Amino acid sequence: MRSAPAPFFSPLCMAPLASLLVGLVLLNTTAPAAAAGDKVWISLGDAAWAQLQQLQPAAKASASVEIKQVSAEATQGARAAIKAEKVHLVEVDEAALLGLSNAVHEKLRRCGGYMFHASKAEGMKTLQSGQAGFTALLAPTRPSYVIDQQTTVNPMLAQMQASNIGQTILDLSANTNRYYTTSGGVAASNWLKNRWSNLAAGRSDITVEQFSHANWAQKSVIATIKGSDNAAQIVVLGAHLDSINSQGTTETTRAPGADDDASGVASLTEIFRTLVNSGFKPRRTLKFMAYAAEEVGLRGSQEIANSFAAANANVVGVMQLDMTNYKGAANDIYIFTDYTDSAQNTFVSNLIKTYLPTLKVGTDRCGYACSDHASWSAKGFYASMPFESSFAADNPYIHSANDTYANSGNQADHSLKFARMALAYAVELGADGAATPPVDKTENFSGSLALNQTQSFGPFKLASGGSLKASTTGSGDIDLFVKRGGPASTSSYDCKSDGSTATESCSLGATVNSDVYVLLKGYSAGTFKLTVSYTPQ
Repeated sequence: MRSAPAPFFSPLCMAPLASLLVGLVLLNTTAPAAAAGDKVWISLGDAAWAQLQQLQPAAKASASVEIKQVSAEATQGARAAIKAEKVHLVEVDEAALLGLSNAVHEKLRRCGGYMFHASKAEGMKTLQSGQAGFTALLAPTRPSYVIDQQTTVNPMLAQMQASNIGQTILDLSANTNRYYTTSGGVAASNWLKNRWSNLAAGRSDITVEQFSHANWAQKSVIATIKGSDNAAQIVVLGAHLDSINSQGTTETTRAPGADDDASGVASLTEIFRTLVNSGFKPRRTLKFMAYAAEEVGLRGSQEIANSFAAANANVVGVMQLDMTNYKGAANDIYIFTDYTDSAQNTFVSNLIKTYLPTLKVGTDRCGYACSDHASWSAKGFYASMPFESSFAADNPYIHSANDTYANSGNQADHSLKFARMALAYAVELGADGAATPPVDKTENFSGSLALNQTQSFGPFKLASGGSLKASTTGSGDIDLFVKRGGPASTSSYDCKSDGSTATESCSLGATVNSDVYVLLKGYSAGTFKLTVSYTPQ
């Protein structure tokens, strides 16, 4: 969680500017660029802007965006009063950033408060994207938020252990630091990639990879559990991998970052371990992300979220776990209501009531750009940020050599609450999501397949906006593959279902009129009955 030193910056919460923008005022747009390395571009909210003006009175905003933010308290689900705020794009001296980070943390009791931009043009694009709304993006699917997976979730919750989370915190914080430019930051990324890969061993539907960033050494780490019959819809759970010392971080500077944010990464790791050990196979795709370079302006998560938005990825939900193990306030979990999605916040609150009813839930606000969920919110995706305490009572040791496991009590009981909450989030959203548009034509087929024999069906003329579901029953072991636009094969498909029996199912939709093909393969000899239901052209 954020506040950063020179030469970059730190941020933490930034909401769907796209939907909140009311007015754009451009100022000083012809200001000359400073010498390379002396100046950097950041965007920041009103409160942090006031602190910057005290530190650097000559700073001028090149652009200011006035927003009206509609906040909804997660525990009430009701719309709260509209509050106006401005976000400012500013070119500042690198040397001012360390003081700004400290002022935001010490005087405003916030983390971050600003977001890094590689250039003025990039910053302007971020601000102006809100003016255009979400029309430039593939509109994310809004989940139903029905809670109905108790028989799956409850046994998993019982398997989760605080000691596992604690060991991961110790392993990560054993690095001298995990700063995004240091060898320790690189080592932490490599260690986590290996850790998640080992946990996923034997699961062909799981991949673990590193996301490379061109301008710094540390890589983000992404583990993907591919959805079974609705893989195009994606659920993201994130935390940040890097750590920082606010006095300036070099190769030898101690910045263990046990709470900020080894605790969030450790919570994700325990969720991932539990899902794999339980054999859970989601319908939607689940992605676990440990972001590089959060402490210097949400840089890693911005690059990843930008790449997903550019690909029109249908990210239906994002949860960020940034600091989970320091219980500084009376409630167990605080849900930030600003710059997040109110409907998803209500869902998260209801998950806690359902699965963790003894926990006390509060709400708070963390301001503009306070963690990596901001990178997703800025692109119009639904994001939530549950936090370990109220912001006024957050961990006083972060961004120093004292952010140790010992200073969180040498235990991870608080983090376990967040891991259990986020596992319920992953399972409920991951298990949901079958295509639901109306279906009004059904075709049935039957036959038998020998070992490794295949049989093709189609094309089925699927209408724009419609859905298709292919399902099989029978004997033996039959695998199912479905593809839009051309014949399906065992290596080319949009959806596959390859369990250990002949009972398989795949669902998909279409944004344009499409020819859809189905392929069956006998993994062992058997008989089948194939049913294809779809919306015809």
